[in-house]
Amino acid sequence: MTPLRSLLFNLYFMLLSLTLAIVYLPLLALPPRYLWAGGRLWVRLLYGGLRVICSLDYRIEGGHRLPQGAAVIASKHQSAWDTLIFMLLLPAPAMVLKRELLRIPLFGWYLRHLDMIAVDRTGGAAALQGLLRQARECLDAGRQVVIFPEGTRTAPGQRRRYQPGIAALYRALGEPVIPIALNSGHYWGRRAFNKRAGTIRLKVLPPIPPGLNRAVFMRQLQDAIDGESDALDRD
Repeated sequence: MTPLRSLLFNLYFMLLSLTLAIVYLPLLALPPRYLWAGGRLWVRLLYGGLRVICSLDYRIEGGHRLPQGAAVIASKHQSAWDTLIFMLLLPAPAMVLKRELLRIPLFGWYLRHLDMIAVDRTGGAAALQGLLRQARECLDAGRQVVIFPEGTRTAPGQRRRYQPGIAALYRALGEPVIPIALNSGHYWGRRAFNKRAGTIRLKVLPPIPPGLNRAVFMRQLQDAIDGESDALDRD
C-alpha cells in the first residue's frame, strides 16, 4: 500500500502546487503578507494530504521556545518536509537557500517576493558577506532567519560537517541560536519516492547563547542537533 499511497500523494502534490502557483500570481502585485497567507494555506493542504493519503502526521515538541520576533534558527535537514514546516511555525521566516532556486519559474518569483535569503554557494567571501547583510536586514525587520547548517539533506543517522555560514551568522549577529532536531528523513527520505506512515517529530532545543568561541559553538550546535535527531529516530 505504501507505493500506491505515495503515488497518489505525489500526484496530489504536483496538481495542488501547480494550481496554486497559477492562482497566486496576482499576489505578486500585493504586499508580501498576502503571499504569506497563501503559502501557509498551500503547506496546510500538503500536510493534510500527507495525513489523509499517507497516514503521515507530525508533532512539535518544545514549541514554547519558538520566537515570534527576531531570531536565528539552525535546523536539521533530512527531507523536503523540513523546508515547509517553518511557514506554519513562524510569522515570517527568512529561509537561507541556494540562489539557483530563484531561477525556477513561478516558484522562484514567490521566493523573491517573500524576501528569502538567497546565497551563491560558489561565491566565496562575497557570498558570505551577502548572507550576513541579508540576515541582519531580516533581523532588523523582526523576522526569524532559518538556516540548515549541513547545507543539504542528510540521511537519518548520518553526520555531515556543518558549513561555515552558521558560524559566521553566530559571530557577526551576536544573537542566540535556536537548534532544531527532527526525524523527517525516516518517513520522507531524500530523493525517496515512498512516504512512510507514522509521525514526524520536530523538537525545538534550548538556545545557545552568544559569545562562545567558534569551536565551542560549532561543537555544541552539532552535538545538540545531531544527538537529539538520532534520539528521536530511535524512540
